[in-house]
Amino acid sequence: MFNPLDLTGKTALVTGAGQGIGLAIAKTLAQAGADIIIAEFNAETGQIAVQSIESLGRKAVFIPTNVADPGSVDAMAASAATFAPVDILVNNAGVVKNIAAEAMSNEDWRWTIDINVNGVYWVSRAIGQQMLARGNGNIINIASMSGLIANKPQPQTAYNVSKAAVIMLTKSLAAEWAARGVRVNSVSPGYIGTEMTKLGMSNTEWSDYWLEMTPMGRIGDPLDVANAVLFLASEASKFATGSNIVIDGGYTAW
Repeated sequence: MFNPLDLTGKTALVTGAGQGIGLAIAKTLAQAGADIIIAEFNAETGQIAVQSIESLGRKAVFIPTNVADPGSVDAMAASAATFAPVDILVNNAGVVKNIAAEAMSNEDWRWTIDINVNGVYWVSRAIGQQMLARGNGNIINIASMSGLIANKPQPQTAYNVSKAAVIMLTKSLAAEWAARGVRVNSVSPGYIGTEMTKLGMSNTEWSDYWLEMTPMGRIGDPLDVANAVLFLASEASKFATGSNIVIDGGYTAW
């Protein structure tokens, strides 16, 4: 029986896949049959992620990558091509600093934009060139509900701006590349139970508001995001491009 979620024979590249949402995505795609390329800055977590994928019976490789450095990204893309043609790209790597806008340094602003926006573009361009040359490919960008609303009570202007840019980058690339066989979509998580969010949850001033503003009354699980990525990575979403799927427990529904 045909299973539209089956990724057997596919290769997926996931940035920032050493932990959290990225690792959950990598494992979920592997469980669906894909081999995985871990493009990660942290060598220790990157190697551990490879072992996790291999324990699922899939092939995996770690490629050290700094998504904020276009030279590193181009080298990663060349190395990835020697492993296998990349059918699915998941731009997951991202950072946040909760600093008030008037107090944020030039360095912190650039760091956020370099990783969250420029990094998504550098990787999409490098892997996208390979996909366009073959006439097929699938890119999923991890944006955020913060690209749709301004979070409260924590200050994070740079992060919000960066994720809004990711959503528009997704739409723009989708429009340019659809006729050439490459789909581009995004997933916008709300508060998900990663180490970063758990740290914020320890601040009751923040966590009480987050939960109050979430109709489901709880934070999500990395697997909730990974399953949305699986849908977009598979034939189940073959007519979707330029879409942004919000996984936020209803936060943006108020």
